[in-house]
Amino acid sequence: MSDRSKQEDWTKPAAMAIPKGGFFEGEVKQGRYVPIFPQTPACYGFSVIAKVIPGMEEHIYNHAKVIEKAIADDPTTLAILKAHYLRWVIFTIKGESYMMYQGIFDTDFDKYCEDASVLFGKTGIKSAFEALEGWPADYATNPASIVKFFRDHQWPSFLEYSEHPYVSCDEIKKALKLKAAFSDMLDQMQ
Repeated sequence: MSDRSKQEDWTKPAAMAIPKGGFFEGEVKQGRYVPIFPQTPACYGFSVIAKVIPGMEEHIYNHAKVIEKAIADDPTTLAILKAHYLRWVIFTIKGESYMMYQGIFDTDFDKYCEDASVLFGKTGIKSAFEALEGWPADYATNPASIVKFFRDHQWPSFLEYSEHPYVSCDEIKKALKLKAAFSDMLDQMQ
């Protein structure tokens, strides 16, 4: 599905096989920091896997509670990230803990990392990534350091699929608002 002309057809599910390494030959675009992974039917995204500093698992679990409360207090807390979804997973390999972070979002890799840096700096929310080996101490003020860490720990997809390809979060939210408005209008007509 590398035919870019099909990107606009959100009515049909789409899948895209991605070459090893995450880039299509001849289509690599340079971002502000590093080459940008291509947009797929699932928009933009990454999967980061890094080793947890021994004894820091609890920090990550506490971070989950902090984020949950921040979202409950202000549902727009993470809005700057334009995320469709984010997922944090801790798993064990040979007795050592690792964390996987997956994100699917509407902006390119560099923009996402810059926005994350701004978010950490603005909100004062500490990052779960502080519990990972190699996470930069200056992450809240240095987007390039986040980009480097994520790129060093990125495991590119080899296949991505979406039921609603190339549709942004804003487009989905607008469609749901329109659906609710039509439903309300029809209820009022009865």
